[in-house]
Amino acid sequence: MLLQKQFYWGVLVVLVVVIGGNLQTVVEGSPRRILLDTDVDTDDFFALLYLLKLNRSEFQLEAVTVNANAWTNAGHAVNQIYDLLYMMGRDDVAVGVGGEGGILEDGTILPNVGGYLPLIDQGTTTAGGCRYRQAIPVGPGGRLDIDTNFGIRKAFLPQGSRRYSPLRQPTAQQVMIDKISAGPKITVFVIGAHTNFAVFLMNNPHLKKNVEHIYVMGGGVRSKNPTGCCPKNSTSCVPEQCGDPGNLFTDYTSNPYAEFNIFGDPFAAYQVIHSGIPVTLVPLDATNTIPITQNFYEAFEKSQTTYEAQYSFKSLKMQHDTWFDDQFFTSYFMWDSFTSGVAVSIMQNSHKSSHPENEFAEMEYMNITVITSNEPYGVSDGSNPFFDGHKVPKFNLSKNGVHSGHIQNDLRDPFCVAKNGKGKCKDGYTTEVTGSEAVRVLVATKAKPNKDVASPLNREFFKSFLEVLNSPQQTGKFNFTTQFPFYKEVTYIPNFGNTKLGKPVVFDMDMSAGDFLALLYLLKVPVEVINLNAILVTPTGWANAATIDVIYDLLHMMGRDDIPVGRGDLFAMNQSDPSFSAVGDCKYVKAIPHGGGGLLDSDTLYGLARDLPRSPRRYTAQNSVKYGAPRDTENPELRQPLALEVWESVVKTLDPGSEITILTNGPLTTLASIISSESKTISLIKEVYIVGGHISRNENDKGNVFSVPSSNAEFNMFLDPLAAKTVFDSSLNITLIPLGIQHRVSSFPKILKRLSNAKKTTPEALFVRRLLLRLYRLQQLHHSYHHMETFLAELLGAVLLDSDSHLSQSFKLKHIKVFADDIESRDGEISIYQDEGKLVKVLDTVNAKTYYELFADRLSDSRQSAKLASFEKQKKLWQKPPNRTEPAE
Repeated sequence: MLLQKQFYWGVLVVLVVVIGGNLQTVVEGSPRRILLDTDVDTDDFFALLYLLKLNRSEFQLEAVTVNANAWTNAGHAVNQIYDLLYMMGRDDVAVGVGGEGGILEDGTILPNVGGYLPLIDQGTTTAGGCRYRQAIPVGPGGRLDIDTNFGIRKAFLPQGSRRYSPLRQPTAQQVMIDKISAGPKITVFVIGAHTNFAVFLMNNPHLKKNVEHIYVMGGGVRSKNPTGCCPKNSTSCVPEQCGDPGNLFTDYTSNPYAEFNIFGDPFAAYQVIHSGIPVTLVPLDATNTIPITQNFYEAFEKSQTTYEAQYSFKSLKMQHDTWFDDQFFTSYFMWDSFTSGVAVSIMQNSHKSSHPENEFAEMEYMNITVITSNEPYGVSDGSNPFFDGHKVPKFNLSKNGVHSGHIQNDLRDPFCVAKNGKGKCKDGYTTEVTGSEAVRVLVATKAKPNKDVASPLNREFFKSFLEVLNSPQQTGKFNFTTQFPFYKEVTYIPNFGNTKLGKPVVFDMDMSAGDFLALLYLLKVPVEVINLNAILVTPTGWANAATIDVIYDLLHMMGRDDIPVGRGDLFAMNQSDPSFSAVGDCKYVKAIPHGGGGLLDSDTLYGLARDLPRSPRRYTAQNSVKYGAPRDTENPELRQPLALEVWESVVKTLDPGSEITILTNGPLTTLASIISSESKTISLIKEVYIVGGHISRNENDKGNVFSVPSSNAEFNMFLDPLAAKTVFDSSLNITLIPLGIQHRVSSFPKILKRLSNAKKTTPEALFVRRLLLRLYRLQQLHHSYHHMETFLAELLGAVLLDSDSHLSQSFKLKHIKVFADDIESRDGEISIYQDEGKLVKVLDTVNAKTYYELFADRLSDSRQSAKLASFEKQKKLWQKPPNRTEPAE
């Protein structure tokens, strides 16, 4: 309907309006410019696709900025946006994410704040906690599923030339400044947490005049949550969120008032609402009245005539199939997509009257504010970083004002739990008020019914959404498979024949850059020496769980699609919430930067992951009742196995008399889980090589946890100290490769020189050289990358495992204890004792020159080389017909 309207191009009329002494020019007849700030949740890209489908002579989406502190992680989110835009033929749309800027103690906002942290916790780096974000599940049903779009993203979306690249990726603030300052006026959609746009407004108040309107999906004003209610005749049911204003299903016992988008950064939302720019709010009041109905779902299933409609329905179907209970059709709503429709209706009809009727929602003006702290105000209890420890409050906030009360610290903050068990904290509540705090906002209160009462689609917007997504105008060009005329899915399974395989090895990795280098080395060691049986992923370290797909791609490159990959626990030991295990604290992983040199770069392998060939294997949210799911999905055989399941499988297929060697390159979470399980398989572990730990020689010999100045630990021990203690208290035969010895083999110039001097090369050697060279150059260019030797040193364990390595290594036996006392300055610290503690073999010396030579020689060896060198090579294969073995008929 919206696309069918003819746009009349008349004579351009220039209206000059005097606002506050500034001349603003609005050009009638030009398209309405749009900037979308999104956290790239499933419903967010429904909204994005809806906007991309609109008539470009009326609506021009010019930029997308990624909100990186909510439902997705920056590296995975930005590349999904690039792929969606490529599919839609819109590589002209600017995309911004992240940034390395910070906020000083005096409240000075530096350029390019990345938006990884809520404003209240933003310091001078991108490392920090998860005060509000911990309400979002980390794994299935949360960020893991959203980062991968349930496994659909890599299977469906085509991959273009745009991608995240460190120090080259436009930041969110750069994109906002460029587009908003360019003129004419622009409309901003905020459909995630408000951090990015609040930073822009606070740092660029002179550009507010260039923003015509703000459309917000978020909050709940008069809403009453329809989920978690009991059946009318039930006598045993206990209502949960029923009737609450908010929708924090993981946190309603502490905060029943907030909605996820506003709760993600309440102070930022306050800044946006109070900016003085006209705001239209589409809160839960309205979205609760437009749940995905079974009739809409079935109509959508039958109406998929475009690639964008297909991608959207596949995503919705996986949401449905993996929903935690049987109430999907009454508890999954059209949040952000409905907001896009409400906004477009207002924009399209605004020339008709000052108060045009909205096609899709009933609208009402209300006086509201966003609650950022809890009463009583002005009482310091250690919860409020804006005031605690400051003679002058941050941002010059009023000492007894609305921001000066208690700030919710975590999911089970004792302050927030009332005696009756009902949560009392209101952080992020969009409430009606009077007086100086009131802001007049246009609020959507209810979704309008379909004008066609005979239609099975009971909401007017349902009809528009399906029409727009299935319109042949501005449609997607192709999906991942149809862009190639001869696409064929190939799985590489090596045939070792009668080869006598070497010692069974299991590699436990947290997916840092160094771990991928180590993995490539292990794959190059002759199988007669090392038989890599499995990879266990520990996502409590340098990368998010969705990065498991990069492992699959690297294995595919090396022709090893036979090696199973298991996902480990998503939280460090004792860090998941006891009452809701899908969420939890980030006490230790908060030490890892979210931005440059941290999670953003690990998740994208410093921008190089997309150069790897695409594996037919990938993470999927497919599941089955057999493994505890509420129902079988369509393809349960594609389910991602867990680390313990892969471990049990390896043990079962072990030859009689054989034992397993484990190499760990990350936190010891997964290994501790194996020890703590009821399985007796620990007896089949021959030895464990642990890359990590720091044995301090003197008080000035610090560890490498650079983001926690008081710590004397090494990252792998610090990231899960209780797991480390569990491992070192066990009966395992341990060889420790500590930080000190790692430092002796962490020279970028030396290893790069040796790779360059190799007489021959291989695709994997070229890839390794590119990655190492990138790490080295980034270290030289920007302070966020000062710690790159940490990853180079992680190769040592893999090389040491190679029995042909001849590193002239020597060891010392030492009694070791690991501290896990819940004291930040001591957690993960290793101490040496004379007679007590675990007796451990500690690597003491290696020949560094030989080490560099061995690494380069293995990578350059033509044996066990890549089956498929790169994604570019893979594309070329799919663009030409396969070799025919028989004459064509």
